[in-house]
Amino acid sequence: MNNFITVGTVASVDGPLVNGTAPIEPPSELYQGRRAALSLDIVVVGCGLGGLAAAFCLVMAGHKVTILESATTIGEIGAGIQVSPNLTRQLIRWGLAKRLQEVVVKPEALTFRRWCTGETLAWTPWGDSMEKNYGAPYYHIHRADLHRMMYDLAQPYVNIRTNCRVVAMDPSIPNLTLRSGEVVHADLVIGADGLKSTTREYVVGGPDEPTPTGDAAYRAVIPTEILLADPDLRGLVETPEMVGWLGPQRHIMGYNIRAKKEYNLVMCHPDRDQEEPWKPEESAARMKAEFVGWEPRIQKLLSLIPSTLKWKLMDHAPLETWVHKDGKLALLGDSCHPMLPYRAQGSAMAIEDAAVLGNLFSRLSSYAQIAPLLHAYEGIRYDRTTNTQASSSLNRVIFHLPDGPEQEKRDREMRAAMEDALREARGEPPVRGTDTSTKGNANQWADKEKSVIQFGYDADEEAEKWWREHGQSKIVTLPAVQMPTYHIFNQGSFSVHLFGCCNYQLNNDPCG
Repeated sequence: MNNFITVGTVASVDGPLVNGTAPIEPPSELYQGRRAALSLDIVVVGCGLGGLAAAFCLVMAGHKVTILESATTIGEIGAGIQVSPNLTRQLIRWGLAKRLQEVVVKPEALTFRRWCTGETLAWTPWGDSMEKNYGAPYYHIHRADLHRMMYDLAQPYVNIRTNCRVVAMDPSIPNLTLRSGEVVHADLVIGADGLKSTTREYVVGGPDEPTPTGDAAYRAVIPTEILLADPDLRGLVETPEMVGWLGPQRHIMGYNIRAKKEYNLVMCHPDRDQEEPWKPEESAARMKAEFVGWEPRIQKLLSLIPSTLKWKLMDHAPLETWVHKDGKLALLGDSCHPMLPYRAQGSAMAIEDAAVLGNLFSRLSSYAQIAPLLHAYEGIRYDRTTNTQASSSLNRVIFHLPDGPEQEKRDREMRAAMEDALREARGEPPVRGTDTSTKGNANQWADKEKSVIQFGYDADEEAEKWWREHGQSKIVTLPAVQMPTYHIFNQGSFSVHLFGCCNYQLNNDPCG
């Protein structure tokens, strides 16, 4: 963009071209055509999914945005993730529908199986019912494909700078000091730098490390042509589902990605790193040792994996606030509410954050409104993300129950919900005298009330609702504040930057 200052390295995307060449059709207008009367220079720290989404939304709201990325090149590694309707709703709204269609798989159902026998414990229909019930589809996708399309969406409008590691900042100005010694000034800083966030330390007032959960996850991707050649595995591809095998202290999730060309596996297990040093060359053998005795299909799948990557799963309690006391720095995504993978909502929560932030800042008309709008963003998002963190942690307990009375109770609940779902799918009435309520079911995806809350959420609608109920009376009437003008090398006004590590997803969220 002509009014952006390009200083340092301009980012490019390295690595093989992922599937997906359909043109992106960004909306001609977002936020009901609104653009901020006062345009800020904003820095986003971090070029992950949340950082790219925040940058795009803030540009669409009328601001100038620079992303500061610590890595030397932009890229996203990992494997499959799940994108639920509350996320796909935003992606489609932003013009990514055609690009998604090239690379996603729409799962027909969720199925849970018993670890040692493969017996079906739970079945919840997804497929077209997701769009019917919640207004948007449920997809499986490779993280790299999603990251690439988000990069392609934002890049034409955003100044993306790589090799820009933030080593210090003064959030009261605000400014950011890079490892190179350069000082970057901004009107506003958004910290989207992931689980091991630098910006979070300035919000909470000191070092703030995540906590190990005691779990880790192996991840692997298998070409589906191999599965199709095996009669025992063919059904995993021919009938695409999100399949979970539940066992003591462990579970495995499997689903198709990349238009059914690859099968993604996530294998959660107790983390033994403190007991034994990690050696990549021994990864496959150690992975298989974690799942001895699991059903034959699992043994076949594991035998197809020559090596694997392992992620230590980390957690962080909810922060007291996401906004620095001076009101010029706010956190987003995993930097303020990291999600464990057991509910597949990490990417969704970060992108919802970005949508709310952009919507609110499309109404900015005075510097005095910056801090109140940041607190409004936190207020809209805090309970939802905290509840989603709790829901994810609950699934960790449910999935990993040891064999015994609690596991048997879990399985009975799941089977009851499955029988109700199957009768409903066949068009049959519920059995008289039976409790057809799914509220509180051990299969959280079968809980219709929870699903409406989780998947029916529309981030833009929530921001619009807040403005109608609170913003018009609290924000519009604030007096104007004169802000100083900063210059970088005498080339123009300072920019607000998003900064951090684009690979933050490696810290958490192997299931998406």
